Amino acid sequence: MVTSVFDTTCGRVRGRAPERGVVAVLGIPYAEPPFGSNRFRAPRPRRPWAGIRDCAGFGPVAPQSAELPGAPSWSPGDEDVLSLNVWTPVAAGGIPAGPLPVLVWIHGGAYTFGSGAQPDFDGTALALAGLVMVTFNYRLGFEGFGHVPAGGEDGPCPPNRGLLDQIAALKWVRENIAAFGGDPGNVTLAGQSAGATSAACLMTMDGARGLFGRAITHSPVGPCYSPELAGHLMEKVAAEAAVPATRAGLAAASPHALVRASDAVVDGYRHSPESGHLHWDPVIYGPVADGVQLRADPLAALAGGAAAEIDLLVCHATQEYWLLDAVSSAAKVTTEEQLARFAGDFELPGSLPEGYRTLMPDAPVGDVHLALYGDLAYGEYSSRLAETHARSGGRTFLSRFDRQRGEPHSVAYAWHCADVPFAFGNLAEESVRFLIGGAPTASDHHLSDRMTAAWAGFAATGEPGWEPLAVSGGPVRTWETTDTTRAPAPGHWSDSGAVRALWRSFRYQPLRP
Repeated sequence: MVTSVFDTTCGRVRGRAPERGVVAVLGIPYAEPPFGSNRFRAPRPRRPWAGIRDCAGFGPVAPQSAELPGAPSWSPGDEDVLSLNVWTPVAAGGIPAGPLPVLVWIHGGAYTFGSGAQPDFDGTALALAGLVMVTFNYRLGFEGFGHVPAGGEDGPCPPNRGLLDQIAALKWVRENIAAFGGDPGNVTLAGQSAGATSAACLMTMDGARGLFGRAITHSPVGPCYSPELAGHLMEKVAAEAAVPATRAGLAAASPHALVRASDAVVDGYRHSPESGHLHWDPVIYGPVADGVQLRADPLAALAGGAAAEIDLLVCHATQEYWLLDAVSSAAKVTTEEQLARFAGDFELPGSLPEGYRTLMPDAPVGDVHLALYGDLAYGEYSSRLAETHARSGGRTFLSRFDRQRGEPHSVAYAWHCADVPFAFGNLAEESVRFLIGGAPTASDHHLSDRMTAAWAGFAATGEPGWEPLAVSGGPVRTWETTDTTRAPAPGHWSDSGAVRALWRSFRYQPLRP
């Protein structure tokens, strides 16, 4: 069977044989391994290789302890982790069909786990929709986002190294994607959760300027971290790893040791109700608004018109935090006292939990908490991101994912991550059954087709299929199916105006210790 060979700036690569008219070229290195003398530094350009590199399989993933269904897991010693994957439609003989719009995907995973090799991110369906699809790995956890103190003579250790990896991947796309049939002048950056916030950060960063013209952010989570919180968490991780909280001390700890220490710190916060906002769902890494590289949280930066030239498509789910509850990531709330403590730890106005109780009069306190937490982290932050960009002159589209199913043997929430396999067109993947609540229905497939078409249309022309936000708000596209019976949980977003009104007095600020 014919296999395609592509020329890149570092050498030639051979992908898989075409399937359904799409060639997948997997595990292409875009930077040097970020270990040894490159550890804790900005990504280094990849050295060229001789001959044809076989790229029929995914590359190693970044250091992490997670083992995700159907995806590679990390093993100590895996170092060549900065690689990317390309799916491109081809004509007879394996010739790329381009020039086509390019969609570059940043995976989520709390800046701690995940990869571009997850089966729900397979790019075949989007390639068939007329795009060249790219996913990639970037540094996670302490390697990518941990604070490294200044010191020594080995050169700077910048913050937000994971974001710098993402910029390096985008530069690779600019320099190489034409060989795969892509148009380097028509690139859309997309992501979900941590990947969505990463995309929003890159919209505002000087180093990413001109590398993409559109962005898709599904469930961006905010706000960013302050340098004070990053430093505080570094000290906790260093203590758990039994190394000095210095550059030399941290460099002496292996990547595996820092993964284990990070997991231990997370577990400690999870079991300590007195640890403030970090107790409720401890995520200890994320972009740091250092005032230089990332000058501010994306909300503040976009308000100043930092990315008005970039078209933006935002989506959030209506029951985001029900997933985090189902996988035991979030602390359980079973009493009104716990709900009040949660609100206090995040400095929420007292009117917020009271307002949610009014919107959800018959719901248990746990559901009120999940609704409030989901909107704090995702729903309200996403909506403000879209509205802020629109008010600052950016062309912006807003949507909500509200596909639910409440049959006795097939409960499906509109929760975090459930929208991703719909947009990627990957409902048939066995690994997504938990996310979407069982086997997909005909209506699910129809919804998936519409969401995939919206992404493809936006990436190609900036038109997802509905009107952009006006400065005064609206319209908002709601993604749902026609076979919803009873909702599995209270649907407070059925009155979105009332939900948004409750948040008017709340201001997002970078998270502090």
